[in-house]
Amino acid sequence: MLGQRRADEAATAAQALAGLRPESAEPLLLLGRARQQQGRFDDMLALARKALATDPAHRGAQLQFAEASIFCGQHHVALQQLEQLESAAANDPLLLQHIAEYYAHMGKHEQAHRCYLRAAEKEPDSPRFLYNLASSQVAIGELSAAEATFTRVIELNPDDYDAWQNRSNLARQTSTENHIDELIDRLENLRPGAAGEVPLCYALAKEYEDLGEFARSFEFLRRGANSRRQRMAYDVGNDVAILKRIAELFAEPQGPQPGSQRSGPIFIMGLPRSGTTLVDRIVSSHSRVESMGEINDFALTLTRLGKASDKNKLLQASLAIDPKMLGDTYIESVTSYGLGADFFIDKTPANYLYVGLLQRALPKAPMIHLTRHPIDSCLAMYRTLFRMGYPFSYDLNDLADYYIAYHGLIEHWRQLYPDTLLDVSYEELVDDQLGVSQRIIEHCGLQWEPACLEFDSNAAPVATASAAQVRKPIYRDALARWRNYETELQPLIQRLEAAGIAL
Repeated sequence: MLGQRRADEAATAAQALAGLRPESAEPLLLLGRARQQQGRFDDMLALARKALATDPAHRGAQLQFAEASIFCGQHHVALQQLEQLESAAANDPLLLQHIAEYYAHMGKHEQAHRCYLRAAEKEPDSPRFLYNLASSQVAIGELSAAEATFTRVIELNPDDYDAWQNRSNLARQTSTENHIDELIDRLENLRPGAAGEVPLCYALAKEYEDLGEFARSFEFLRRGANSRRQRMAYDVGNDVAILKRIAELFAEPQGPQPGSQRSGPIFIMGLPRSGTTLVDRIVSSHSRVESMGEINDFALTLTRLGKASDKNKLLQASLAIDPKMLGDTYIESVTSYGLGADFFIDKTPANYLYVGLLQRALPKAPMIHLTRHPIDSCLAMYRTLFRMGYPFSYDLNDLADYYIAYHGLIEHWRQLYPDTLLDVSYEELVDDQLGVSQRIIEHCGLQWEPACLEFDSNAAPVATASAAQVRKPIYRDALARWRNYETELQPLIQRLEAAGIAL
């Protein structure tokens, strides 16, 4: 039932099981999972705590307690639990993997890397452990080491096609140094319909693009995206309706109650692959700013206070939440990570959905919205194999529908909050790094610091699809990339032009 997200039925069954087995922690943990799916995170935490009282040594209960603490914005509690587990997990590489996952979920990538490294040392020939180690090496900037580790994963398990795709992404391929022949051989020997078709096609698209063979690149990109889309039960119309409903519900500039007057957060938002990570690195290079990366704390706080997990119900419930409570609870959640600077960045791209709520809850918080040429923006998403989220990005028609709805919502926010929402053009930032960077820093209420121009020296971890790119100075390669695929992208171009979007 949980696997099918039948949360209400699962909760009823788990409660019955708990009555039959009152001495066992397992029914409590199952009930906690059901509460998690229902958006009842406080109940999830209470059940994990009860399971621990029933069996203090239960590893599953300890991990679920840490996870529930994260969902409830009690990151300091989660960290304390994870640190205790880590110290007791010296000879348990599987437990170290679980601990590292939760560290990474909280943006603690150095700690996650430490656990993944220990697990790999215990089982040096485990492709699964090495894959996770390589991913953590990417996050902390050890790109050459990550490439070597992914190669070792492939040697141990040639069927780990995600490792092939990740390795292709890490470096620019050349005519003499590439993996195209191996990738094609693997692809041709797959059974029909195998899931490995998706990452192999994305890897080939990336490598052919590096070689300037754009028609061949798009051929594999389309094949990989189509294969991924066919595996998904997704209707873009639902997302389009949500974006339109948001604009309808937040039709006025401000709510009836004043929000939290606490300062600190800086929100950087926009569609994925629009330059949000680049701006995050620029701003977080300032001595008074710390980046929290892509955190879900605002959405989780909203879900907790709205007591709903269904998107439509949560939208309606959000209007009744006290803005000050929403803002203060969000700040407390982020503060519990342990902040070391006066200001922090929340770089969750999809926060553009919440601009109306953010303005009500945190009226002092500056917001920076990244824009990019519409076709380049859509292409950048289309050519990225996201591990989670953005299901509209694997079909050009879905992309057009979503982009048009997103564009409409952003125009709505611009009209309501012209002084709060700063639009930053990716193209203008590349052309005038100093001028645009100074404007961004000024919008944040900070004094200019030259270090903001040297963002590529920023050693902080990065766990987004741009992890490799932002380790380098600004480059122009991504500007007008869509021109290489203008013929193939005509259906998308025509849809956007028909919607009146300037290209």
